[in-house]
Amino acid sequence: MRIASNLVACAVGLCVAASASSQGYPTRAVRVVVPFTAGSGVDVVGRMVAEKLSDFWGQPVTVENQVGAGGTVGAGAVAKAPPDGYTLLINTTAHAVNAALYANLPYDPVKDFVAVSPLVAQPYVLVAGPSVGVSTVSDLITLAKAKPGQVNFTSAGTGTGTHMAAEKFRLAAGIDAVHVPNKGGPEANADAASGRVAYWFPPITLALAPVREGKLVPLGVSGARRSGLLPNVPTIAEAGVGGFEDTIWYGVWVPAGTPQEVVDKLSKDIARALAAPDVRERLTQTGAEAMSMTPAEFTGFVRSEIEVAARLVKAAGIKPQ
Repeated sequence: MRIASNLVACAVGLCVAASASSQGYPTRAVRVVVPFTAGSGVDVVGRMVAEKLSDFWGQPVTVENQVGAGGTVGAGAVAKAPPDGYTLLINTTAHAVNAALYANLPYDPVKDFVAVSPLVAQPYVLVAGPSVGVSTVSDLITLAKAKPGQVNFTSAGTGTGTHMAAEKFRLAAGIDAVHVPNKGGPEANADAASGRVAYWFPPITLALAPVREGKLVPLGVSGARRSGLLPNVPTIAEAGVGGFEDTIWYGVWVPAGTPQEVVDKLSKDIARALAAPDVRERLTQTGAEAMSMTPAEFTGFVRSEIEVAARLVKAAGIKPQ
């Protein structure tokens, strides 16, 4: 009986301690891990949100880029962090894809995290380097079919949304093209612009500047409708790949075991940040649309996206690494 009483007392003590630790959260600096390079689409959006949260809380919210292995290095670091709300992960569609792509993933993308909130969704833009000599989606498909296995494409890394969008396009267009992964979005832009690779699918955030500067040729946007930022660029479906549609999304996670009170506060404050007029204006300028879900809804969404990614990985013939 004494042992049972002690166990109950310890359990109550732990609950009280967790509750106390979440009161007044945050009381010190919060670290945000972005598992992709500085200047990438998720980095740009993540820094917008981090800046606004810092304003709300009166505490520093610092962004760290922990890059590697398609986003798994940064995600793995957050999975091992203390579950106290002071280490956040802002990741992309890659969080769902990596569950299907890596046979020995060092963390479970569902069990080792709490899904807090989605951030935004953005269309991709299928772009090619000027030296490739194509100006439409049809031109690219014709080129790839004339040279099976010789046309290459890049991505921000194996398993990233930019990789999966290209694989989805490859299947839909019926072409045989070769994936050459890169370490990040800015680097992929540079390789496409230089002609080292023929094409890739950057989020519209990353595509705008090089497209406007003439460094990349926009062939099609991946969304269901044209983007107001590139109104003369057709959707890929309009351009002849019927039914093609894809977007990249970003979200926020914390380590499993983080107190629910902290998760709820984060969710509400992130929603406030995304609704702030200055943030909404900046998001509009990047072609991003804010997403809104409760933590429970976002958890269900992520699980669904993991299933979708698993089917795509299998259909594309990608072997788990």
